[in-house]
Amino acid sequence: MEFKEELKKYNEIINNELEKYIRKDKCLENKLNRSVEYSLMAGGKRLRPTLMLATYKLFKDDFSECLPFSVAMEMIHNFSLIHDDLPGIDNDDIRHGKPTNHKKFNEATAILAGDSLLNYAYLTISKDIQKNYSYKKIECLFELSNAVDRMIIGEYVDTEYEGKQALVDELEYMHKNKTGALIRASVRIGAILAEANKDKIEELTFFAEKIGLAFQIKDDILSEIGNEKILGKPVGNDKKRGKCTYVSKYGLDQSKKELNKNIQEAIEIINKYGNKGEFLKNIAIYIKDREK
Repeated sequence: MEFKEELKKYNEIINNELEKYIRKDKCLENKLNRSVEYSLMAGGKRLRPTLMLATYKLFKDDFSECLPFSVAMEMIHNFSLIHDDLPGIDNDDIRHGKPTNHKKFNEATAILAGDSLLNYAYLTISKDIQKNYSYKKIECLFELSNAVDRMIIGEYVDTEYEGKQALVDELEYMHKNKTGALIRASVRIGAILAEANKDKIEELTFFAEKIGLAFQIKDDILSEIGNEKILGKPVGNDKKRGKCTYVSKYGLDQSKKELNKNIQEAIEIINKYGNKGEFLKNIAIYIKDREK
């Protein structure tokens, strides 16, 4: 199967699963529910749940037990995007070519929509564990919770360093947490649920860390020279806000070299899995070459 076709298939599986969790009932909080749906179903890349399912498939074929965690991961990711866009953080008006949540609804609703998605993620996992308990799921709940904690820390550091110059270690710390934490957890959860051994989990963790850092470096590059029509959001906002990015630290050429280096190291790891790892290898290449 062609990579784009397989990626589309994963997207369809995830979108169909997410649809099951949309609250459609008429109620006093209907506006809040529409706000949640607006962001959750806005057409994101579904990268994190796809990585989770694809990692699981390295070891087992039927990833149905992985679906609640993949749904929860995408809910958490969208919670972070809603809050990212708020005036007090990145103050963005456009995402996916549409008004951001607080522009479409209002700031209070957007904040609570983000809160709702975060809580709904934990509710989804709790229900799944209650229904089909296993120790490995408790372990995955820890992975998920730890990743959310690290992501929030990364976001804080990002806001704290606006208009400042970060040291190399500080920049990497920010990116590994802000963007890399959820990507790392997605891969680890897929491997843990599939009962991979510790060596394989650590090997795949290294792969995840490399593509997670690469993803943020590519974001920094696109923020500088991307196509606004393709990106679905304005270019140059990071520079305007004085954000500390790979491009502001190293310049475009060196950032591209760092991007290629991280992707190459990720590919070297996943090549060990032969044909089974081909889709994950192509995800790494997709991260490097993406235009949005």
